[in-house]
Amino acid sequence: MSFDTEEETLDTLMAARFRGYLPVVVDIECGGFNAKTDAILEISAVILGFDEKGILGIEQTFFQRVVPFQGANIEEAALKFTGIDPYHPLRIAKGEKEVFDDMYRMIRTAIKANHCKRAILVAHNAHFDHGFINAASDRHNIKRNPFHPFSSFDTATLSGLAYGQTVLARACEAANIEFSASEAHSAKYDAYKTAELFCGIVNKWQKLGGWPLK
Repeated sequence: MSFDTEEETLDTLMAARFRGYLPVVVDIECGGFNAKTDAILEISAVILGFDEKGILGIEQTFFQRVVPFQGANIEEAALKFTGIDPYHPLRIAKGEKEVFDDMYRMIRTAIKANHCKRAILVAHNAHFDHGFINAASDRHNIKRNPFHPFSSFDTATLSGLAYGQTVLARACEAANIEFSASEAHSAKYDAYKTAELFCGIVNKWQKLGGWPLK
């Protein structure tokens, strides 16, 4: 690929492509559906980047098991669905504030490296994960939440448009992305697969001429 000016480089391509925002793929496994009252049990974030050919791909992954915040609600049905045991003696987990501080630090570094002004959340059924992100930030009075407060990219919607499928496993299948049902419902695995799906849609759209690279 080539660039229009000397100022336009691979480092600035992300900002140009997404209007100054860095897409960060997130998946959260939790103890229920209420972002304000239910525990976050696992969280993963995937940083994306363009290669020298202008192809979007995965660059860096963050994953951490989370100690439920004090007073958090955990529904038994949610634990059965995810298979997570938050009380397992060998479970390596960190406090919620420490996890978010570490994750946000990584995201801010990537924002700066890509000359972006802020991150934008990418998730499958993004409204759900976005609610938990904002609730945790408010809970710990984290002032520098790097994500846009309400805008996001929802891969359920995007894959419905691109492939006619809205369930993550089926969308990946339609996109020829390998998906293991036995590994699903882990934040690390689901975030990685969501990232592959999002990158595939962006790259396909680009190939079809939807966003021209000079």
